[in-house]
Amino acid sequence: MEPIFYTVLSINGDYAQLVGDQGQEHSITMFLLPEGTTVGSRLKMENFQWELL
Repeated sequence: MEPIFYTVLSINGDYAQLVGDQGQEHSITMFLLPEGTTVGSRLKMENFQWELL
């Protein structure tokens, strides 16, 4: 599975709104994201695991 890169657009309570490098939007619970994720963070999702870049 190829990695997918996202940028955090906003955080609303327990959810983060992400946009992928290809323009796809995605909403995900903060519980699944790495500790320290904030607005503007770059994330990589690969093999169903998230990494803060």
